[in-house]
Amino acid sequence: MKTILKSLLAAFAIVATAAFAGAQSGNLGNTKVNGTDDSLKVWIGKDVTAYLQTMMKMRSTAKVTDIKRGSKSVDVMFAKNLTDYYFRDSSISRLQSIIGKYFPNKEIKLYVEKRPIEELASAFYAGKVYKMDKKVKKLKGNADESYKLVTPLSNPYTITKGLQKSHIAMWQSHGWYYDQPLQRWEWQRARDFQTVEDLYTQSYVVPFLLPMLENAGAMVLLPRERDPRREEVIVDNDANSSGYREENGTKVWSTGHNPFAMGTYRVAESVGPKELAKGAKASEAVWIANVPESGEYAVYISYKTLPNSSPAVKYKVKYSGGEKSFLVNQQMGGNTWICLGSFTFTKGDSKQGVYLTNATDNAKFASKKLVVTADGVKFGGGMGNIARHPSEEMEENRKSSSSGTPVEVKRNYTVEPQTSGYPRIREGARYWLQYAGFADSVYTYTQMKNDYNDDYMSRGKWVNALLSGSSKNPKGKGGYNVPIDLSLGFHTDAGTFLTDSIVGTLLIYTKYSNGSDKYLNGESRMLGREFADIMQTQLVEDVRAKYEPKWGRRQLWDRSYAESRIPEVPGVLLEFLSHQNFADMKYGLDPSFRFTASRAIYKAMLKFLAYKNGTDYVVQPLPVKNFAAILTPDSKRVQLSWEPVADELEPTAVAKSYVLYKREGTGGFDEGTVIEGTKCEVEIQPGVIYGFKVVALNEGGISFPSEILSVGVSASPAAKRAKVMIVNGFERVSPPAHFQSKDSTYAGFLDIYDHGVPYIRDFSYIGSQYEFNRSLEWRDDDAPGFGASRSDYEDKIIAGNTFDYPSVHGEAFLKAGYDFVSTSVGAVKSGAVSLDGYFAVDFIMGKQTQTKVGFGNHPVKYEVFPESLRKVIEQYANAGGNLLLSGAYIATDLWDAVNVSDQGKEFANKVLKFRWMTHSASVDGKVGSVSNPYGFKGKFNFYNQPNSKSYVVEAPDALNPVGENAYTIFRYSNTISAGVAYKGNYKSVVLGFPIETLTSQEQIDTLIGEVVEFFEEK
Repeated sequence: MKTILKSLLAAFAIVATAAFAGAQSGNLGNTKVNGTDDSLKVWIGKDVTAYLQTMMKMRSTAKVTDIKRGSKSVDVMFAKNLTDYYFRDSSISRLQSIIGKYFPNKEIKLYVEKRPIEELASAFYAGKVYKMDKKVKKLKGNADESYKLVTPLSNPYTITKGLQKSHIAMWQSHGWYYDQPLQRWEWQRARDFQTVEDLYTQSYVVPFLLPMLENAGAMVLLPRERDPRREEVIVDNDANSSGYREENGTKVWSTGHNPFAMGTYRVAESVGPKELAKGAKASEAVWIANVPESGEYAVYISYKTLPNSSPAVKYKVKYSGGEKSFLVNQQMGGNTWICLGSFTFTKGDSKQGVYLTNATDNAKFASKKLVVTADGVKFGGGMGNIARHPSEEMEENRKSSSSGTPVEVKRNYTVEPQTSGYPRIREGARYWLQYAGFADSVYTYTQMKNDYNDDYMSRGKWVNALLSGSSKNPKGKGGYNVPIDLSLGFHTDAGTFLTDSIVGTLLIYTKYSNGSDKYLNGESRMLGREFADIMQTQLVEDVRAKYEPKWGRRQLWDRSYAESRIPEVPGVLLEFLSHQNFADMKYGLDPSFRFTASRAIYKAMLKFLAYKNGTDYVVQPLPVKNFAAILTPDSKRVQLSWEPVADELEPTAVAKSYVLYKREGTGGFDEGTVIEGTKCEVEIQPGVIYGFKVVALNEGGISFPSEILSVGVSASPAAKRAKVMIVNGFERVSPPAHFQSKDSTYAGFLDIYDHGVPYIRDFSYIGSQYEFNRSLEWRDDDAPGFGASRSDYEDKIIAGNTFDYPSVHGEAFLKAGYDFVSTSVGAVKSGAVSLDGYFAVDFIMGKQTQTKVGFGNHPVKYEVFPESLRKVIEQYANAGGNLLLSGAYIATDLWDAVNVSDQGKEFANKVLKFRWMTHSASVDGKVGSVSNPYGFKGKFNFYNQPNSKSYVVEAPDALNPVGENAYTIFRYSNTISAGVAYKGNYKSVVLGFPIETLTSQEQIDTLIGEVVEFFEEK
C-alpha cells in the first residue's frame, strides 16, 4: 500500500509541476483556462510576481483580489502591495501579455485597489505632458511670486533651464535630541561604522546636494543648521554696540515690534529711481561682522514681513573677497532666519558685513509706498542653546508611521535644564525651528512632552508653515508665503544583512493625507509617486553605472510616514541605503559616491519640476580637469587653461562656457568672470599670492569647482627670478580602509591604517569602529553590536582634501625668493604642461594611493606614480632638475598596493633613490633631522590625529636611501627613516610625510627653505 501511495503522490507532483511550468512558458491547457477563479488568482499572482521581481529587489508577492470576466475583456484586480513596484507603459503591456495567456482573445484590464494600473506608471518616463488643473493655475498667494525669496544679483551668468524659479525644502534625517525619560541628550539612531544617521545624511545634504541645487539656481531651505562652525555672532538693531548702525536718507528709519517677539525692528519707506534722480538719498542699515576668527561663516538675515513690504529689497554682503548683492522678497520669509550663503570674513575688519538699502531700481515699488524692514543678522552656526528638561507629563517615543495612542510617563522630581553641549548643526530640526522663531505648534506637536516625536513631526509642519499664504496654500493664515515646490527627507535607515548583500534604495510617498488625495492647492498627491519614481530611478541607475551593478531597487512605498504625509507639496522620504549594513557602507563612506548620489537626487528634482512645470531642463556640468596656471615670460600675467569633462550619464550636462574665480592672499574669492573658451590670461601684481578656481557653466547652472591653483611673483629686489613648478598630485577623496575575514566572521573599517580622505571637510565622522564581530546583534542604540563605533569626534569637524595646497607650498617658495606656478597632475600626465626650464618641481602627493572602491567593480583610482607620470619625472631628472616629492604613501603605493610592478620599484630605486621600508612608520607625528652631508636640520611635527586644521597622516611611509650620494636626512621619533636626499647630475628630496600637514606655516617655510638651500648648492 505504501508503495502505491508513493507512486500516486509522485505522479501528482509531476502533473502539478508541469502545470506551473506551463504557466511560466505560456503552454496553457483547458484545465487552467477553465479553472476556478481562486486557482487563477494564485497562478496569475505567481506569474506577475516572477516578472516584477526581475525588475526590483523585493519580496513582495502580487496578490489578485478579484477577476471580472466580460464578453470582450477581463478585469484583474490586485491588492495594494502592487503599488510597491514601479511601472512603465512597457511593463504594463508585458503584464497584460502574461495574464492574457490565461484568457485568450480577451482584452486585459488591470486594476490596483479599483484604480487602473496605468495611474501607477511614470508619466515622465513615458514622455507625457503634465496637465495642471485649471483651478490650480488661478491660485494666487499673498506675495509677489515673480520674485524669489532670495535672488543673487552678483553672479556673472544667468540660469535659464535649471531651478532658478524653485523653492525647495529638505532635511537631513534626525539629530541630537533630548530624551526626556532618560534625562539626557542623545542621537536618534545608533553609532554604526564610524558615523550615526543623524550626522551621516548631512554628509550628502550639506557639502554636496545643497550646493548642487543652489548652483542650479534654487532657493533651498533647511529646518536644521547648515553651518558647522561653532562660533556665532548675532548683530541686532537693539544692541548699538554689537556692530549695527544706520544712515538716514530722505525716508528715515523708524521702530516697529520685533518679529522674534522681543525687542524691535526698523522700517523705512522705499525710495525709487525717480526720487533718487531728483536728489533723494537712500537710507542704509549695516551689520558689521565682528567675527572672533577669520574664516567662512554662513550669513542669515531677519526682517519683518508687513502688508506693504517690498518684494525686491537690496542686500549686499561685503566680505574678504569683495561684495555680493542679493534681492530679498520681504513679502516672504519674515520673522525667521533666511540664509544668503557662506562668506569668508577677516577678524578685525570694520567694513565687512551686511548692508541693506531702501533704494530700489523699480519705480513701481516706490510709487506704491512699499517699505523695507531690518532686524538682525547672524554670522556662523553656533552652539546649541535650547535648554531642555523632562516635562511633568512625558510621552514615550513613537515611530513616524505609528497611529497608536501615545504612552505617557510621569515624573515626580525636579531636573535642571540642559543644553545639548554640541554645535547647533548636530541638533534636530525641533530645536533649530524653535531658535529660528517658528510657532510652538510647528516645533512641538506633543506640547513639550516628547522631543523625538516633535522632531520628525516638525519637519513637515515647517514646510506647511513656509508655504502658508503662498499660491500653494493661499488660504493659510500666519504663514511665511514661500511657494515651496517640493520637499525631501533624506534618510539611510534601511536594514541589515550579515552577508555582503546591498540593502539598496527605498522611496516613500503618501497618497492620502487627512482623507484627501489632493494637496491644498488642488494638485493630485500622486505627484508624490511621480517624484519618488524619478528619484529612485535616477539614484539606482547612476549608482549601478558608476559604482555597483547590483545596487538594489526596493519599494515605492505608499505609506503614512509623517515626513511624506504632512507636507502639502510633492514630498518624499528617501531611504537611500542602510548605514547599518557593512556592504552598503563600503560605498557610503566614500565622498565620491556621495557626490554621485547627491547629483542623482539633484537631477531627479530638476527633472520632476521640469515635467510638472512643462519646461525644458539642462543638467549642470561636471567639474573641469587638467587645470594649469603658468606665468607669461614677463611674469606680469598668468595663463590659465583647463579641459571640460563629459558626463556619460547625462547628455545635457555639456559645458558651454566657464566662470573663473580669483583670490588675492588669504581672502575669499571674487564674484567671478565668465570665460567663453578654455584658456585666458589674468594680470597679476608682485608680492601677492593669487588663487584661481574654475567652474563649468551651461543653461542649467554651474559645476562644482576645480582644484585651487596658485601663483606668486616675488616683489623683493633680491628675488632669484627663477620659477618653481608646484604639481598638485593629491586628487584623492576616499572612504577609510576596510577589511573582511575569509569566513566573514569579522569585518569593518580600519582607520588606524587609513582614515580615508574627506572632501574638504567632514562632520559625520564620530570615531573609530571598535566592534568587528559580525555575529553580534543590536541590543540597544548604545550597544548596536557589529559596527559599533566610538564617539570621541562626533562634535568635531574633520579636515579633508581642500585641493588648495599649492598656495601653502607656494608661500614658502616665495619667502625663499622664488616665483612659483602650479598645475594639476593631470595636465602634466597628459603633456599639456611641460616641466622644462623650472628651477625645481614640487610634487604634492598628500595621501594619494591606489584605492579600490566598494567591491572593486571598477579599476582602482588615485595611483601615485602611474607610468605616464614616471616618464615625465624621469625626463625632468635626467635634464638636471631639482625634485621635491612628499606624501604619506609614495613608497607603499609602489611596493604594497593593489597593483605593483617591477618597473615602479625600479623607478623609485634609480630615479628617486629610495626603497620602501614600511608604512605606519610613526604614531606621534614627530620627525627630526639626523647627521647628513646636505645640511638638513631641525625638528618638525605633522598632524597624526583627525583634526579641523589638516587631513590626518596616520600611517606615514618609511623609505631608505638607495645608491651612492643618497642619504637619510630625517627620521621619525622611533629612528625609522622618514626622508631621503640625493645629489648627482640632478637633486631630489623625497619625504614619507606630506609637507602641508606640518602643524604650522613656520615649519613649512623652514623645511622648504632648507630644500631650496640644498637645491642651490653647487
